[in-house]
Amino acid sequence: MARVKRGVTAHAKHKKVLKAAKGFYGRRKNTIRAAKAAVDRSKQYAYRDRKINKRNFRALWIQRINAAVREFGLTYGRFIDGLNKAGIEVDRKVLSDMAIHEPEAFGALVAASKKALEYLKGAGTKNEFEAAVN
Repeated sequence: MARVKRGVTAHAKHKKVLKAAKGFYGRRKNTIRAAKAAVDRSKQYAYRDRKINKRNFRALWIQRINAAVREFGLTYGRFIDGLNKAGIEVDRKVLSDMAIHEPEAFGALVAASKKALEYLKGAGTKNEFEAAVN
């Protein structure tokens, strides 16, 4: 049986890891043992943070919508409730973009939401409705 020299594949593997560790600090960029551990950990962080990134953006959109809606005298929760009651399905990313770049169109959505919340006038006291819609 012929002898198999494995230096070529080992070198290729090491090169792949060290290339991924480019830009790391200290031994993590040029020592294979430290670089491999750092690259493995960085891949775990990347996987986790792809999920977290989605959460962060949704939270940002909600904050922007809330700030824009408060100028019309509504809260975010009441606004979304009004949109649902009005049968308007627009995702938060688009709502946030509209609030920033198209205030007139966003104002129309707020008006539609307020109109859908009119049913609150009859329910409970006058103050509950005013707190919700004004």
